[in-house]
Amino acid sequence: MAFQELLNQVGSMGRYQILQMAFLLICNVMVTPHTVLENFTAAIPGHRCWVPILDNDTVSDSDSGTLSQDDLLRISIPLDSNLRPDKCRRFVQPQWHLLHLNGTFSNVTEPDTEPCVDGWVYEQSTFLSTTVTEWDLVCGSQVLGSVAKFVFMIGILVGGILGGHLSDRFGRKLILTCALLPMAITGTCAALAPTFFIYCLLHFLKGACVSLIYTNTVLLMIEWTSPKFKALMTILTLCASSFGRIVMTGLAFAFRNWHHLQLVMSVPIFFFLIPTRWLSESARWLIVTNKPQKGLQELRRVACKNGVKNSGGALTMEVVRTTMREELEATQTKPSLSDLFRTPNLRKRVFLLCLLRFTTAIPIFGFSIHLQHLKSNVFLMQCLSAVMSIPVCVAAVFLLNHIGRRISQLFLCFLFGITILATVFVPEEWSRQQDCQAEPGGVMWMWARSTVPRQSSSFAEARDCGMF
Repeated sequence: MAFQELLNQVGSMGRYQILQMAFLLICNVMVTPHTVLENFTAAIPGHRCWVPILDNDTVSDSDSGTLSQDDLLRISIPLDSNLRPDKCRRFVQPQWHLLHLNGTFSNVTEPDTEPCVDGWVYEQSTFLSTTVTEWDLVCGSQVLGSVAKFVFMIGILVGGILGGHLSDRFGRKLILTCALLPMAITGTCAALAPTFFIYCLLHFLKGACVSLIYTNTVLLMIEWTSPKFKALMTILTLCASSFGRIVMTGLAFAFRNWHHLQLVMSVPIFFFLIPTRWLSESARWLIVTNKPQKGLQELRRVACKNGVKNSGGALTMEVVRTTMREELEATQTKPSLSDLFRTPNLRKRVFLLCLLRFTTAIPIFGFSIHLQHLKSNVFLMQCLSAVMSIPVCVAAVFLLNHIGRRISQLFLCFLFGITILATVFVPEEWSRQQDCQAEPGGVMWMWARSTVPRQSSSFAEARDCGMF
């Protein structure tokens, strides 16, 4: 707590802290939403096989007669096990006899089908294009969409492992600045990636940068404030992340092309590099890394911005060395990761906290990056989840300051587990009804694809929406 005495002399929550905190929170507003950006840029639209009779301009009208789009799709696309139009197969030859079966298939030989050898046709009612439509990440290649998310999470893991070490060695301000630049570059280049492999590589680097930026923004805010404000700083960072997801949802609603959305979320990060030159490095880090003169300069600079008079006379090198003597002596011994596991009590605490973090992070990230699989409006779900997290964060400040960490953890983890279990008992019929209501008049998709002639057609739900 020696450094706290120095911080109290220059102001632990003055104009400087407010301005720097505002800038760092704005950084988080634009950076942290990239963790869930693929809910929109990698959304899986409705799709079906490309069939010549519908999607080839060279097929004459006489070939199909006066049949409607639904009839043409019925003779071209088989039904899957759920009696819904198959997304990954088509009939080898048009099955004209299906137009006269009146919904009964019992006495008909199973016709031959084949994969989508000529590509797919995608729905464009929600998204004009995504990475899925860009590289046909559907059917047999659908697993590649999860690979991109996995690579991004690996980047976050690597950034988290390296973040603390790099920050302690090179400083919070330098690492933050160095992470913002590649974050902006990789995010921008990802929108222009020519291949899926390059996109995944850029995605990995972007994930590492997100972790570095988040870690160092939190450190710069916490290390310039008194202990009573540390919980508030953490909560404000979480609120900024939630607000950023709300902003991202609005931008995703406006920009339905994944290239444009990726650019809109990445290019503004370049402008954050300009104000970083006015950020102050953590004075505590400067002092404990044998740079007391620079630490003293930062303290005087903060005192001046906070309007503390006579800071030059009160803050001297002798005062800094005397106040920080114990911390400077402690830095002579280099700690290692193994120190966390040497004593029984500390080892138990570290193990339990890591286990708690692991068990809560899995459902949180699983829910956050797979919102589309909830079969609901992805814009609404993303916005609601972000909006609801803000009052929860505000309530967390009260819990931390008045109830304590341990009781708060116990109560919130219990509530978290109950809500997850409750989702298991949601009737499946609700999802089916919602699917039908989402298709007015039973019409399912308006198809379009950039690599084939663009035509619109419709396809009706089979059983659940009462069509076939």
